[in-house]
Amino acid sequence: MPISEGLYERACRVIPGGVNSPVRAFRRLGRAPFFVEKAQGAHLIDTTGREYVDYVGTWGPAILGHAPQAVVQAVAQAAQRGLSFGTPTPQEVEMAETVCRMVPSIEKVRMTNSGTEATMSAVRLARGYTGRSLIVKFAGCYHGHSDSLLVAAGSGALTHGEPDSAGVPRELAALTLVLPFNDTAALERAFAERGNEIAGVIVEPFPGNAGFYLPRSGYLERMREITAKYGALLIFDEVMTGFRISPAGVQGKLGITPDLTTLGKIIGGGLPVGAFGGRREIMDCISPLGAVYQAGTLSGNPLAMAAGLAQLHELERTHAWERLETLGARLEEGVRAALHDLKLPFVFKCSGSMFCLHFTAQDVVDLQTAQTSDFEKYKSYFLSLLDQGIFVAPSPYETGFISTAHTEADIDATVRAMRRALATLG
Repeated sequence: MPISEGLYERACRVIPGGVNSPVRAFRRLGRAPFFVEKAQGAHLIDTTGREYVDYVGTWGPAILGHAPQAVVQAVAQAAQRGLSFGTPTPQEVEMAETVCRMVPSIEKVRMTNSGTEATMSAVRLARGYTGRSLIVKFAGCYHGHSDSLLVAAGSGALTHGEPDSAGVPRELAALTLVLPFNDTAALERAFAERGNEIAGVIVEPFPGNAGFYLPRSGYLERMREITAKYGALLIFDEVMTGFRISPAGVQGKLGITPDLTTLGKIIGGGLPVGAFGGRREIMDCISPLGAVYQAGTLSGNPLAMAAGLAQLHELERTHAWERLETLGARLEEGVRAALHDLKLPFVFKCSGSMFCLHFTAQDVVDLQTAQTSDFEKYKSYFLSLLDQGIFVAPSPYETGFISTAHTEADIDATVRAMRRALATLG
């Protein structure tokens, strides 16, 4: 298979590992990554001219596909007015109003430059608002790479207060309590033992960083009840699911009201962005009104706001979520039929435009079961799909994304390619 000859070697000389985010490296897959020259709609074209149907979607932001006309035009027009000002702009206000309108639990919102900044700030706010120190997170849920949250994140072992990265002090990691996802009894025990010390619980309501799996019926509702009982804040990390699972994310789909929500990806239209928001009295604890400090030179950048607003308006104008549900159901039907016909026991998880095929016979409900996936089988499957011009995440512990730019023909071709790739595994 042709790759972007020479670029990876050049990159490795000047960029750690040759990439600016680790999962892009393809290190465990036994090959160099390809380098993208351009993208349009649901397709990527690499520097050798090879084309791929893309299910990575910039890891989530490309819900309308790549370079949608409405977003590109909005960015071009904004750029003519200036790239950054360091002062408030009308677009920031419009973005805040749009987010608050679409996500009813958010009464006020603060923009950041990334999802990591958003979750880091939400955790600081929870601690400042409650006057408590402990944060509860769940093994396999990734909330960015800030020190407090890089504990059992995505691919880490099930640990209690052990950092996943060098450079994270154990003393700081010890302030993060890690629980198994979907285990209500473990959550109840943690609050029974230390509930008065817990500032907040942060959770991906639909985890998407250890593969993709879903909460058991009633689990998130019970989480809401327990946090309210003990005065801890419930933080939904919807950086990935926000505006994708439904117009109001998972919370809108399930009818659960968190205290704080973190957002990103889709609200930037492909440009760097993040946000956190929630109840008015909590958000008013942030500077300059309150004592919880948070700032960012490029927060609310006019290009990112223009891109995000254009994308959100286009999603609403086209009723995109109906289209995404239809395409997701078509993919799910095809994959399940292939698994049945080939007599493979693998687990397929899907909700709307998010999906993951787990190479295990165990039902996947948490990190522990996700880690039973057979990596060598995934590697063979991934490389076969890439040979056939289908790009899925280069890791079994990531989520696939469908965009409105995918066509029925794309989905059907992908199912055929998946069937061929799976048939070689036996």
